[in-house]
Amino acid sequence: MNLKNKTILITGGTGTFGQEMVKCLLKIKGIKKIIIYSRDEFKQSQMREKYQSNIIRYFIGDIRDKSRLTIATIGVDLIIHAAALKQVDAAEYNPTEFIETNIFGAKNLIEVCSQNKIKKVIALSTDKASSPINLYGATKLCSDKLFVAANNYITNSTFSIVRYGNVEGSRGSVIPKFVKVSQKNIFPVTSKHMTRFSLSRIKAVEMVLWTIKNSIGSEIVVPKTSSYRILDLIKAFSNNPKIIDIGMRPGEKLHEELISIHESPNTIELKNYFVVFPQDSLKIGKHYKKKFKGKMVNKNFSYTSDNNKFFLSINELKKIVKIFKH
Repeated sequence: MNLKNKTILITGGTGTFGQEMVKCLLKIKGIKKIIIYSRDEFKQSQMREKYQSNIIRYFIGDIRDKSRLTIATIGVDLIIHAAALKQVDAAEYNPTEFIETNIFGAKNLIEVCSQNKIKKVIALSTDKASSPINLYGATKLCSDKLFVAANNYITNSTFSIVRYGNVEGSRGSVIPKFVKVSQKNIFPVTSKHMTRFSLSRIKAVEMVLWTIKNSIGSEIVVPKTSSYRILDLIKAFSNNPKIIDIGMRPGEKLHEELISIHESPNTIELKNYFVVFPQDSLKIGKHYKKKFKGKMVNKNFSYTSDNNKFFLSINELKKIVKIFKH
């Protein structure tokens, strides 16, 4: 999709991703309108001050509210769906709230897209949706399934997904937490053996822009990204840290997973991304093979944060940490 003269709506647009996305979109000439749809009027007022642009509009609304969503999406060409409840431990104790937002909110969005003839939807997913063991991951898996299936019965819209791990410095991520405790040089960890994927904000946005341009519907786009060991991250803060093992939280994984072994038969590797397609949609695989010279991954392939080829060094982590210390 070419973004010239297009109206773009971002659900959950006041979050970490949404703000970075807006920053990049404002650099693209010819966009007609950017609509921020979110529940938080205070963050919207902060965005108004930060991005003083006459092409940005602000809608206060919840994706649970289908009637409000219907009004907000009139005349929209592209939706970037970033709205979700995301805290793993909160989901374990508030399951119905996560189901209402992450699953039924996605259902509302799909139905509104059909009604208002939205051309394209890019939905943001998470590594926790791959082989989920927590409720948050399970709700995002359901959401992903809804968006993929929507391509089968809605003819005027295409729905694609981007799936990635932790975004550096995002709300709830470990780096801001370690920044707070680093002055006391005491670092609580849930496991000393833990690994995580890491993706910069700009790389997350670049992946969404790539997907907007190249997706044809039903695919899940996964970035080739780096991992880090939690102990290496702590060493990036301190040469002689005091580490306290506080035990794993409810629903927490030791290592994260972006592509499971069960998805390997329908996963294609590109230069910078993997593309996972439904088992019954071989035409998607053929499309990416032809256009990008993609190759099918090995039969027993999986993509987890501990078996990754690329790990951030302590020096590389220090550079990342430095950004968020100031």
